[in-house]
Amino acid sequence: MMCTTSFRWQLDTARPASRRKEQGVRHIAEPVKVGDEAPDFALEAQDGGQVKLSDFRGKRAVVLFFYPKDGSPGCTAEACKFRDSYESFKEFGAEVFGVSSQSVDSHSIFSLNLGLPYRLLSDEGGKVRKAYGVPASLGLLPGRVTYVIDRLGIVRHIFSSQIDVEKHVDESLRILKELEAAKD
Repeated sequence: MMCTTSFRWQLDTARPASRRKEQGVRHIAEPVKVGDEAPDFALEAQDGGQVKLSDFRGKRAVVLFFYPKDGSPGCTAEACKFRDSYESFKEFGAEVFGVSSQSVDSHSIFSLNLGLPYRLLSDEGGKVRKAYGVPASLGLLPGRVTYVIDRLGIVRHIFSSQIDVEKHVDESLRILKELEAAKD
């Protein structure tokens, strides 16, 4: 497979209890930080199945990467880098998911064209992106942010870069290696 290279207001009900403000009060979304419990979600994948983050708690680490758009040069390069490193993620006992606002059909075509071994999740409407507090670049372009979530559901690392797409994979693998070494 060839690879080429505002303020948001919401109800604070998606946050873990430790970060929740008064129920029903509107405020600026707080981004998820290292050490926070990762907000749970259920999203449809390109294969038609549903992925629920809490299903992985106690079982596997999760690498969750938010990307702007299927088929764009940067997103294609990032998706391919995750694809080419997928076996390394599996060796660390981690599952990889890509998340963007495109439809399941768009994800299906993108995944098939690139031969992706991991699932792409459709966050139409951006609810999960907002729950994590993923910023927009220049206030317009959906941000590119990767979260490494340990087996207990705790965010252990966040990497954000719109242009250094390959470093998302390198940073994720580095953190997974550190988490593995800490178990010994």
